[in-house]
Amino acid sequence: MNIGDKAPEFKLVTTAMKSITNKDFKDKNVVLLFFPLAFTSVCTQEMCVASDDMNAYKDLDAEIIGVSVDSPFVLQKFGEENNIGFTLASDFDRSASKAFDTLFEDDFLGLTGFSKRSAYVIDKEGALRYAETTDGKSLPDFDKIKETLKSL
Repeated sequence: MNIGDKAPEFKLVTTAMKSITNKDFKDKNVVLLFFPLAFTSVCTQEMCVASDDMNAYKDLDAEIIGVSVDSPFVLQKFGEENNIGFTLASDFDRSASKAFDTLFEDDFLGLTGFSKRSAYVIDKEGALRYAETTDGKSLPDFDKIKETLKSL
């Protein structure tokens, strides 16, 4: 994937048990935040930091979607307990993680098949405008994400 290319297709299931795809966000800027697993320390911090700054994203005409391979039921509980103010969506079948090349398939303490901590900005025309994968211990660069959104 290159910046400016059409973003990969995705299909996710929200905590409201609704299927969402790229087409649902036509004419909207979208920030996809892939995170490894709900209820882990850095993932919780990442989702809370983004949620606490929701007004800034709204002002930038952007919608955030937090994505993990957890089930929608786990994500619902995670969102409730942490007061997450944006959509959390399950990539339980890992198709979106594969499409965005963010699926961690190496062995980590006996665990495989979860998303790397990654951030993507997709513009209103469906083009990829920002892509970042962290080392897993670091949060995405939210300032760069916002700078990208300001430029759209």
